[in-house]
Amino acid sequence: MADAYKRVLLKLSGEMLAGEGSFGITADVIGGFAEEVGALQALGAEVAIVIGGGNIFRGLSGASRGMDRAHADYMGMLATVINALALQDALERRGTYTRVMSAIPMDRIAEPYIKRRATRHLEKGRVVIFAAGTGNPFFSTDTAAALRAAEIGADVVLKGTKVDGVYDKDPALYDDAVKLDHVTYLDAIKRGLKVMDTTAISLCMDNSLPIVVFDMKPGNVVRVVEGEPIGTRVDDRP
Repeated sequence: MADAYKRVLLKLSGEMLAGEGSFGITADVIGGFAEEVGALQALGAEVAIVIGGGNIFRGLSGASRGMDRAHADYMGMLATVINALALQDALERRGTYTRVMSAIPMDRIAEPYIKRRATRHLEKGRVVIFAAGTGNPFFSTDTAAALRAAEIGADVVLKGTKVDGVYDKDPALYDDAVKLDHVTYLDAIKRGLKVMDTTAISLCMDNSLPIVVFDMKPGNVVRVVEGEPIGTRVDDRP
């Protein structure tokens, strides 16, 4: 049984699916994610996932090139559906029962998002992948993760990244960047730390949802759920 958290919302960026490239889905990477999620289930955790679409299309990137922002964001939402289906396939080929629930109705390939149904799937031991963001433009998949986590009563938002936590400044640019083991919601917002976007952090703060940002290396997500203090924890403790 999971020690620290029973029900978790795991947020993954779409960019990580591209592996060493900048576009598409790398089989080894998505297979590795599926193995990690399977290990979480073996602990007894209930697992929901929100995955981004940046490996295929980013709404903000399209808007910066002159596209209508709402139009670009809908394209980004569809990219998250592609990634959700790919992750579902990887999970089910490893024997993990999975449901994809979309905020945009597309009943040929995914269930519509209904809170009670999502909760029931989790209680039955199925992994639930939330696709298409919030279903609304101008909201990121970070915000979708915070929203869905609050709705399903998750114990924590786990943000798997390529770095080992949150730093006081960009470690890729500054050699003296310092990793932070803990930060409050308000401090993260005020300092502009790269945890999640401001709307997502505010949603977590309003609902007392802790956020743990960690490196999505093999075994790390299990270590977090077991209560090991890795990465950076964001909550309302001083």
